[in-house]
Amino acid sequence: MAFLGILSRATLCVTLVLALQATANAQESALRRLDTGDQSRGWDAVGRLNMGKRSFCTGALIAPDLVLTAAHCLFDAKTGVRINPQEIEFLAGWRNGRAAAYRGVKRAVAHPEYVYGGGNKLTRVSFDLALLELDHPIRMASIAPFDTDLTPHKGDEVGVVSYAKDRSEAPSLQEVCHVLNQEDQLLVLSCNVDFGSSGAPIFSIHNGVARVVSVVSSKADYGGAPVALGTNLQGPLQALRATLEAESSPFQKSDPALRTMEAGAGSTAKFIKP
Repeated sequence: MAFLGILSRATLCVTLVLALQATANAQESALRRLDTGDQSRGWDAVGRLNMGKRSFCTGALIAPDLVLTAAHCLFDAKTGVRINPQEIEFLAGWRNGRAAAYRGVKRAVAHPEYVYGGGNKLTRVSFDLALLELDHPIRMASIAPFDTDLTPHKGDEVGVVSYAKDRSEAPSLQEVCHVLNQEDQLLVLSCNVDFGSSGAPIFSIHNGVARVVSVVSSKADYGGAPVALGTNLQGPLQALRATLEAESSPFQKSDPALRTMEAGAGSTAKFIKP
């Protein structure tokens, strides 16, 4: 979990208040549960990631054998220990007890600058990205990997497909939410996320084509208004791909360390890891 370290905290306060006021007048779509094959068509490359036996996240295929998610998903929330990749399962298009494809994970890498449980709370989200290499590629016409796209701008419409607490058995689509602010490697979004939504793809949708532009890192409560925090893919995704290519073992040689949590003094945002 993290927040806008690029902005000063005073600027952050003013920026978010103005953005939230503007978004209150914008048209946000409600979450729509994708229960059937027809409803899920085109979205089956989004799946639930079972992270061992105690937690789950959301991930999305960006290549037949690569799943993009949040880096903090790779760590046990109680112990801070890295989860063995062999204990991770990707359930593509999971809904109501069945998946369109089941795959194990061969390798898992977090962004080399991501530090779980440490670093500045206001900047950590900038590197909250991970790539999972599947044990076998998914090559099905109905499960086409998503392309990525350029970073959206403040005020742009985006969408999100995610699993979460109380909706873990089928994905939910929010077709329209908005970018409240964009700074360097971080997006503040009005999208509806909750526990389990970590790693969920944020999409730009143009001419009916969805492309991944961000990944959900966390949610925050700011002055009673919920916001979602996402990582900008440009730059960090390239570094993440290079890290995966350089690793030959299931675990990273330079594994992000568990460090002391910083208090983030001066911030009035309540951070909640989804």
